[in-house]
Amino acid sequence: MNEAKPWHEDDDFWQMTAPMMFPERQWAAAPGEVESVIALLGVEPGAAVLDLCCGPGRHSLELARRGFRVTGVDRTASHLREARRRADAEGLSIEFVQEDMRLFCRPEAFDGAVNLWTSFGYFEDPEEDSRVLVNLHRSLKQSGNLVMDLKGKEIMARIFRERDWHEEDGVIMMEERKISRDWTWIENRWIMLKGGDREEFRVSHRAYSAAELRAVLIESGFKTVDIFGDWAEAPYDHEAKRLVAVAHK
Repeated sequence: MNEAKPWHEDDDFWQMTAPMMFPERQWAAAPGEVESVIALLGVEPGAAVLDLCCGPGRHSLELARRGFRVTGVDRTASHLREARRRADAEGLSIEFVQEDMRLFCRPEAFDGAVNLWTSFGYFEDPEEDSRVLVNLHRSLKQSGNLVMDLKGKEIMARIFRERDWHEEDGVIMMEERKISRDWTWIENRWIMLKGGDREEFRVSHRAYSAAELRAVLIESGFKTVDIFGDWAEAPYDHEAKRLVAVAHK
C-alpha cells in the first residue's frame, strides 16, 4: 500500500486552505511587506528577483508592479493558476514555475531572493532544508541577498497556545498545536468547518531559532546573516514579531 503524501505535497490541502491563508487583509499587506523586502535586499527596479514558495503571488505581483523582473516558484498548481490569473489581469510579465523548492536551482540568475511567511522547514530530514538553502545560494549572483521571514522558535514559545480558533468568510478554523522532538518540531491539527462540511488536516514543520537559522544559512554558503525582529529591522529580542533573516552571498 502506498504511503500517504506528506501534507505539503497534498494539493487538496493547499486549495482548501487558500481562503484562510490568503484573506483580503493579507493581500492588502503585500505592498508594505514588499517595500521592506526591497530595502532589505538592496535591489533597484529592473533587478531579477526570485520568490521561492510564491503561493498565489502576493509578493511576486507587487514586485512586478514596482518594475522588478520576477520569477515565482511554487509546487502547487492551484496557487500558480491564481497567480497567473492576477498577473494577466494587470498585464504584468512574471515567470511562474511549478517546482518543488528542494529542486529549483538557476545558478547565478538572481540579484535577490525571498522565502516568506514561514515557507521553510517542512521536511522531516533537515538535510532537505539545507538543500533548499544551498540551491538558493547557488541561484544568487555574487553579492546577492536572500530575505527569509519565519515565525521563530523564540516567538512561538512566547505566544504559544495549545488550542485556538478563528473565523474567516464563514469558515471556522480550529487549531490544536503540540511541540515535540525537544522543541525542534511543531505539530498542528487543523479542522475547517463550513456549513455542514468538515475537513481535517495535519500540518507539521521544523521550528528554527534565530541562532539555528543563521547556522544553517552559513553552512549553506552564505557569508554573513543579519537577524531582525520585524520587517522594519527591529532587534530580534523579547518583543520580536517575526524572525527576519537577511543572508548575504
